[in-house]
Formats: sequence, C-alpha cells, structure tokens
Amino acid sequence: MAGTDITIRPVTRDDAAQWHRLYTGYAEFYRVEQTAEIRDTVLSWLLDDAHTSQGLVAEASDGTLAGLAHFRPFARPLSASTGMYLDDLFVDPEHRGSGAARLLLAELARRGLRSVLSERRRRWEELLAPHVAARLPRRTSGRGPDPRARAVAASAIACLETAQE
Repeated sequence: MAGTDITIRPVTRDDAAQWHRLYTGYAEFYRVEQTAEIRDTVLSWLLDDAHTSQGLVAEASDGTLAGLAHFRPFARPLSASTGMYLDDLFVDPEHRGSGAARLLLAELARRGLRSVLSERRRRWEELLAPHVAARLPRRTSGRGPDPRARAVAASAIACLETAQE
C-alpha cells in the first residue's frame, strides 16, 4: 500500500536498526523503561511466522521508517470468528502529518476485512455446496457429500467476487 511518499509493508530483518529506533521512541512516549533485550524479543516475535504477533512499518520514499504498527489476531468464541488487536501504533515525530498513521490503520483494516471476507466465503461455500451437490450427477460409489460440490461452490463464489471488483 502506498501513500504520497509512504509505503506500508511487513517489518523485515533488514529493518532492525530503524525498528529499534522507532520502538524506543514509542516506549519513551509512554514513559516505559525498555531494554535492548525486550526490543530484541519483540522483534523476534514479529519476524517469526509461527508467532501470533505481526508488524507493519511505514517506509518513507527515502527508505526511512516513519512508523510502525504491531497487531495480532484473537479468537472471538461467541461469533466463532477471528478479530484483530492493535498492540502498538507509533509514528516518528518528524513524520507526523505525513499520513503514515492513516496508511498503517488502513492496511490493518484491509487485512481485517480480508480475514472477515475469507470467513464469510467459507460459510457461503458450506451453504451453497448442498445445492450444487443436488445438481451433480450421482456418484456410483462411496457415501457422504460429493467433494466436487464444495469445489464448484467455491468456483461460483470466486466468479461472483471477480464480477464485483
């Protein structure tokens, strides 16, 4: 995602020095004492695909990191869905007014919406598959739902989604 001169992307190992600078600024803003060990631990979480914590950075056109956002998914048992929790959002004072915070939040919203749409898509496939199965030629062997029904339902939904874009 790009703004006028800001690009939003996942944090990478190459960002370590600049990320440390931003995260130190974030901790200082909230008057929280922090050590290099704490920052190293958090960064290791953000770089570990198996960890739930994720990070985005706002990169200015000159390659300087202007801001960061740390977030993680969480379960919503009552609705059997997944939400997104924003842990940290910080923009370097020199880059405030650049749109970096707005772009970071927009990317988080896009990612959250994609997750919600994915869940809705799965539910639509489950609802549509029995109707598709009823119209498929009968299988001669085996019991249970025809596995082709789910694939046909998914293809139909994908066609509808493409048509709406």
